[in-house]
Amino acid sequence: MSREDSSLTQDRAGSARTSGLSGAVGLIKAYLVANVSMEVEYGASFAARIFSMLINDCMWLVFWIFYFDRFPVVRGWGRQDVVWLWSLLATGYGFGVVFFGNASNLARLIARGELDVYLTQPKSVLLHALISRSVASGWGDIAFGLLVFALMGDPTPVRCLLFAYGALLSGIFHTCFVILAQSLAFFIGNSETFANQLSQTIVHFSTYPTAIYDGWIKIILFTVIPAGFISYLPIGLMRSFSWPYVLGVTAAAAGFIMLSVLVFRAGLRRYESGNLVVSRL
Repeated sequence: MSREDSSLTQDRAGSARTSGLSGAVGLIKAYLVANVSMEVEYGASFAARIFSMLINDCMWLVFWIFYFDRFPVVRGWGRQDVVWLWSLLATGYGFGVVFFGNASNLARLIARGELDVYLTQPKSVLLHALISRSVASGWGDIAFGLLVFALMGDPTPVRCLLFAYGALLSGIFHTCFVILAQSLAFFIGNSETFANQLSQTIVHFSTYPTAIYDGWIKIILFTVIPAGFISYLPIGLMRSFSWPYVLGVTAAAAGFIMLSVLVFRAGLRRYESGNLVVSRL
């Protein structure tokens, strides 16, 4: 986003700056409307990005459908599980990048001293930075996820609720990991490339059934690169619902949110004391 576009977005969002939770919700809504309005102005480009992402997701799902037609069950995972997996991941990922699209740019903002503009705002620096950009292709992911679930996910009223919650959890886990990866720039300097590689790695691993991994790789997928949280935990809601499980995954999501916020705040204290200040028009 250019400086002029960013300033325009902030002006449009300014009316939403009130206190409390309602103020945060209003700010998110105002930024989303402003960001989408700017994307829609480019018309064909906006539609092309959505359509290209939709086609890309469809190609991967077709691959897995053909694979499970040949091998019906892989360590307890079947075709229906993969359909749920991809629809949950796509919807959750799309939700994350549409509402919090600037998460993947945090390392660049930190390295260039461009967080300063958010330090002067009345809202949370992290929240304000995250919502100031929206990724248009995320709408394609959301459309794909909802369409696949509606056509192939065997939806029922209860399953629709579980799907919505599972997609929300998946989006939270992914966004929080991106924040953690991007926040490395506070501590090790310019790490934009490394942070983006970590973000791509977790997306890659989360698109595969977790049952295919064994030993130390599975441990890594639930610790260092928590792809298992993005894929396995949300889909567990669809496969075998239980209230203890719901409470467990909710607690895990809350823990990830707290961890990402605490790490970002710890890094922000370092940023305030030593980073280059860059003015933005």
